[in-house]
Amino acid sequence: MTHLTTHILDATAGAPAASVAVSLHRHAAGGTLHPIAEGLTDADGRLALGPDLLDPGMYALTFATGAYFADRDTESFYPLVTITFTVVDDRHYHVPLLLSPFSYSTYRGS
Repeated sequence: MTHLTTHILDATAGAPAASVAVSLHRHAAGGTLHPIAEGLTDADGRLALGPDLLDPGMYALTFATGAYFADRDTESFYPLVTITFTVVDDRHYHVPLLLSPFSYSTYRGS
C-alpha cells in the first residue's frame, strides 16, 4: 500500500467523485512547494499518490474541484481545495474529502 491515499465523495450526487485531478506537493523552507505526484481519482473516487514512503514534513494535497463541477455543468464556489497536513512517521496516511459545490470537509482517515 502506498503511504498516501485519498477518497472523494460528492455529497450532492451521493456518489464517489471520479476523474478529479489531484496533486501532491511538499512544503520546503521559505514557503516553496515542490511537486511530488499527481493523478486522477478512479471510478470509486480513490487515488494513491506519491512514493511508498513520504519523508517527515509538511505536504499539500490540491483537488481540482472547480473543473470537476464544471464538467457536470454545476456552479461551485471553490475552484481548488488544498489540504495541508504533516507527515510525522511511516504510518499510512489517508486524506478523504467530502465535497459539495459550496462546501467541503476532511479528516485524517485510516
